Amino acid sequence: MSPQATLGVVFEPLTERAGQARRLFSYAGAWAPPPSEGEVAWGASAGREADQQLIGALLLEPKDAAGMLYGPVVVLMPGASWDPIEIAAGLLAALVAHATANGVETLFARPQGLDRVWVRFGFIPVPEADLPPAFKGRPGTGLFAWRGGTALWSTRPQGSGAATRFAGARKGRASPS
Repeated sequence: MSPQATLGVVFEPLTERAGQARRLFSYAGAWAPPPSEGEVAWGASAGREADQQLIGALLLEPKDAAGMLYGPVVVLMPGASWDPIEIAAGLLAALVAHATANGVETLFARPQGLDRVWVRFGFIPVPEADLPPAFKGRPGTGLFAWRGGTALWSTRPQGSGAATRFAGARKGRASPS
């Protein structure tokens, strides 16, 4: 589990609660692949420990040394003091660290208007022809890929502990990337 951020947001893998991540995707109207062997789900939860609510999720569909990311999906809560873009970035940091630790070398994602989050982590636009056959036919437009943090502007090289560097999201303040 990643450390709790200063504003009460916890990033953690969702094993038994992966169904909650899918419900969050459904609530937001985002497509998620059918459950499959080996899938990975990470969530962001807010609130007191006794009544934490899932506010964000990101799914990974791995195939060999590649993976396709779905999301992130983040829901707004009335009166929340965190920035949804930074919650999305925290989820991505946690999942990239988890995926690389488990042998994934290339991650693909549909940008969904979150270009600044993907680019911050070293994802670069790539042509659809680069998508492995296992991931072809997935909905969405545009394609970004991460290849071990090899983009020239990548500030989070593999093994850098990116999942622990989320510095608490506040509206109007970017994280240190």
